Amino acid sequence: MRRHLEVGERIVGAEALHGGATAAMRRLTIGTRNESTRHLVLRSFVGPTRQGPAEDLLRREADALTALTGTGVPAPGLVAVDPAAAHCEYPSLLMTHLPGRTVLDDEGLETRLPLLARQLVAVHAVRPAVRPREYVALTTADTVVPPEGADAAVWAAAIGVIRKPAPRYEGRFLHRDFQPGNVLFGLPPETSDGAAEAGITGVVDWAAASWGPADLDVAHCSTNLALLHGPEWGLRFTEAYQEAGGRLAAAVDERLYWQVREPLAFSEEVQLAAQPWREAGRTELTTRAVEERLDTYVTSLMDALG
Repeated sequence: MRRHLEVGERIVGAEALHGGATAAMRRLTIGTRNESTRHLVLRSFVGPTRQGPAEDLLRREADALTALTGTGVPAPGLVAVDPAAAHCEYPSLLMTHLPGRTVLDDEGLETRLPLLARQLVAVHAVRPAVRPREYVALTTADTVVPPEGADAAVWAAAIGVIRKPAPRYEGRFLHRDFQPGNVLFGLPPETSDGAAEAGITGVVDWAAASWGPADLDVAHCSTNLALLHGPEWGLRFTEAYQEAGGRLAAAVDERLYWQVREPLAFSEEVQLAAQPWREAGRTELTTRAVEERLDTYVTSLMDALG
């Protein structure tokens, strides 16, 4: 890492960052020549990931960060990448540090929801010079795990939806894991009337950046919101995305395909998804509580769009 610092700079401290489900994160404090400090972030894949080999993920993230430079999307800046662990203990990526923090509390969600929606619309507006790889579906009809006590008929109908071929779509630049755990909020300067307004200061974790339908990113974030805050918030995020100018599949059956696919994917890893939320303070989100919300959300989607 020292090879990528400016002349006269040195690493003076390191701090583990929490919340990442697939990678270890460290914030490095860099001492500068004028005796001030700045921060960088080191992201290291220390174990296997569901999305594929760490080397591929880091190359994709490096490409995504490069593509996002100058777009207005508040993403980290790429400093260096070591996808094959030639210099680091694990495959790693070094990037600039963004201010802000993740917010997973129910309080203030009414205000944050349209901010999240507008930010995702901005992500989908990016037109990279080099198109990233096509999206990867995270589940199949045969691997879905209906929660205990779920309505078998409803889940069978939902599974039947994704047995069909994927609808045609207009491709967009996707984050592919856009959700509250990967969005940073801060407090910008006070407004003219003296009130402080919360705003998004960063969008992180671009390792799964892909090319695919906007519906897929919206469905992923909607599912996270439904499990974190309640099923009704998943449906409301879809509405907020459209109100922000985002475009989804026009046909109801096509929209249902993408909207149902993401919660069905969550059914296979409810415990893995809920653990970082509990570690962040949402201790009431037990695996069983999240399963119940997932069941309710799938039922809501089938009622609303099915």
